Amino acid sequence: MMMCKEATRLMSRQLDTSLTFQEKLSLKLHLAMCHACSRCNQQFRLLHQTGRHFEILIERHAGTPPHREDDKT
Repeated sequence: MMMCKEATRLMSRQLDTSLTFQEKLSLKLHLAMCHACSRCNQQFRLLHQTGRHFEILIERHAGTPPHREDDKT
């Protein structure tokens, strides 16, 4: 059985690149049996998704002057 340390490494790696079939299968089995790693995987995905949304917001507002509280516009 895969150890949690290896599962964590694969969880992180899968956010940036594709895993092999064997890695995907091993990780899926580990996550089915390990509540802590399953929860960690959810958190990794949420953080990754939040980072992507933040990146999109920055790109949309690039070149736009920052809003200042003392502006009356």
